[in-house]
Amino acid sequence: MTAITADTAAFAVEFVVPMPGLRPHTSFALEPIAGAEGLYALRATDADVRLFLLDPVFNDFPYAPRISSGVRSDLGVGDADDLRLLIVANPSDDGVFVNLRAPIVIDPATGRAAQVILDDEDYPIRVRLDD
Repeated sequence: MTAITADTAAFAVEFVVPMPGLRPHTSFALEPIAGAEGLYALRATDADVRLFLLDPVFNDFPYAPRISSGVRSDLGVGDADDLRLLIVANPSDDGVFVNLRAPIVIDPATGRAAQVILDDEDYPIRVRLDD
């Protein structure tokens, strides 16, 4: 998977289908969070909707889920190494938790994206990041 660089500019992301729970929104801007390498805000372009996304490359846990050929086809990407992979981060009073079971997959060339629900139970839905 391609790591997301510490670029300061936001770029457009268009989901091929709405993310679960965020229907009907498909158009978003991915914006790096200043001072937090690998952390991004994903903001809907047509509503007050925001998610925090984390690039797993910047963390210590191994994370390399298999992205199916069907998802790659939907995004117009042949090789999984050409994709950008982000995970949803949920801050709470108890720390920051990430969902490893439902990554966001982005084609960096086009901005086309999908949220993938993995069948692999080795990846938990809720994992607390170490401080």
